Amino acid sequence: MARHDIAITPSILNADFGSLAAEVARIPSADLVHVDVMDNHFVPNLTFGPAMVESLARAAAQPLDCHLMIADPDRWAPAYVEAGGASVTFHVEAAAAPVRLAREIRAAGGRAGMALRPATPVEPYADLLAELDLLLVMTVEPGFGGQKFLDLCLPKVRRARQLADERGVELRLQVDGGVSVETIERCAEAGADTFVAGSAVYGADDPDTMVGELRALAESAAR
Repeated sequence: MARHDIAITPSILNADFGSLAAEVARIPSADLVHVDVMDNHFVPNLTFGPAMVESLARAAAQPLDCHLMIADPDRWAPAYVEAGGASVTFHVEAAAAPVRLAREIRAAGGRAGMALRPATPVEPYADLLAELDLLLVMTVEPGFGGQKFLDLCLPKVRRARQLADERGVELRLQVDGGVSVETIERCAEAGADTFVAGSAVYGADDPDTMVGELRALAESAAR
């Protein structure tokens, strides 16, 4: 099955929270802006809520890709679509009814994503993939930026792509965690097409040049 075009979605977790509109303006060539939503329950960190997403949606030229690292996403996820999230990803480990939730996100007008922590296998959810627009394989434990990439997650990326292909499912396969010029090619070779990079982009002298470098590496590896 044809792969999606490569998409680079920088995470603003590593940006300057005091001037997010200006920080987003530094990455004009990014495909989406990745917004890490954390509630200090599902993960030990606290970041944005729907109001912040709403103001960011007004400021950003690109669509927002909201990654909800929160407890009870069944209750809260639709609010992030209403706030302006083009794509809203919940963690399957936290969701009570993932199929219903994915359908609610789509019904609200968003693209539905489901995330797997490093230790969560993809196989139990193979029959659920058709309900999703995006599957996020975490390549670090969720909660903090700047962590080291976990190579042990690459077989899961490969298996996820295989399961989607076997079922004829058109699905974006996203990786998030430690994505950099050193790791992005391995992810693309394994079948990922959508890449979240935080510290690699915002730690660079020119974040937008880094977006282009990451894209070129991923495109070359995917070929």
